[in-house]
Amino acid sequence: MKGVTYFLLSVPGIGYIIASALIACIDKGQAFKSAKDFAVWLGITPRQYSSGSHSYMGKISKRGHRYLRKQLIHGARAVLNRYKNESDALKVWGEAVAHRRGFNKAVVAIAHKLARIVWHLLQKDVMYQPQHIKA
Repeated sequence: MKGVTYFLLSVPGIGYIIASALIACIDKGQAFKSAKDFAVWLGITPRQYSSGSHSYMGKISKRGHRYLRKQLIHGARAVLNRYKNESDALKVWGEAVAHRRGFNKAVVAIAHKLARIVWHLLQKDVMYQPQHIKA
């Protein structure tokens, strides 16, 4: 697999299956105005309820693309579980969310972040550059 798929394989948690599915479904992502629009289309953003001055964040909407959402969540789970010795900023951030909110919510949050990263990489045609944190 060459070309655009190569950019996606540099992202942790994204393998050949997820990369090829993303390319098949969204190509370069030109149908979406922003990374947020892409994440909403996937159905991986939480529903928001607001009344007056109170705003409540609910569960993920699950109204988007079921297969891509499921694959990104599996990739995010791999980021938290598999890369134990990595000091990537994404992994450290995910572990902090897991400590505060719980493992499954952290997995969905990482999947949401992965979707935004993927959209950015497809738009700019650049490789993912992990930000390593020194221990």
